[in-house]
Amino acid sequence: MSTTYRIAPSILSADFAFLGQEVHSVINAGADWIHFDVMDNHYVPNLTFGPMICQAIKPHAKKMDGTPVPMDVHLMVQPVDTLAAMFADAGADYISFHPDASPHVHRSIQAIRAKNCKPGLVFNPAMPLDVLDWVIDDIDLILLMSVNPGFGGQSFIDSTLRKIEAVRKRIEASGKDIRLEVDGGIKGDNIRRVADAGADTFVAGSAIFGKPDYKAVIDQMRAALR
Repeated sequence: MSTTYRIAPSILSADFAFLGQEVHSVINAGADWIHFDVMDNHYVPNLTFGPMICQAIKPHAKKMDGTPVPMDVHLMVQPVDTLAAMFADAGADYISFHPDASPHVHRSIQAIRAKNCKPGLVFNPAMPLDVLDWVIDDIDLILLMSVNPGFGGQSFIDSTLRKIEAVRKRIEASGKDIRLEVDGGIKGDNIRRVADAGADTFVAGSAIFGKPDYKAVIDQMRAALR
């Protein structure tokens, strides 16, 4: 069975003076999801945006035929539960968080699910995967950071490829339909390697936003994936 790939541009790298227009442009260029990097200047040394941005973007996150584009929220915050609930109310479809940022990982997953959102877990480059042994049946997304969280524009960490392979094996063993997303340093010249390791969803920020032709960049990525 062929893999359905998803490209999720991160609005962290968009022009915030024209954010609604940027979202329209990147969706019309072929984006599958819109990715939100939410940072709190506590869990990571940066501060980005809150649920009001998600709520404002939600009406713009549609294809030209009116089909909604999923809002993929990555919480780099501590604690998790309050902001997760607020982003759910703001229109998020996927909400993922770092297990080391929650004192009760399973409870946080349940709280996200109770808000009719799809929960996910995020693993930093040196973070072990042990928690998946206990919660993989309860999540819809696993996000692997291929850079250190907190800043855009970093280079891909090659050891992430081994980690992607390990997570793919866990997903296959679970028998669950779980997205395997990778965030950090994804570009047209390495996306194929990341896919070959087992990823199916790719976050790209500075590789897309800021370039003169978003469609040309996304088309290059899709060509590499084919």
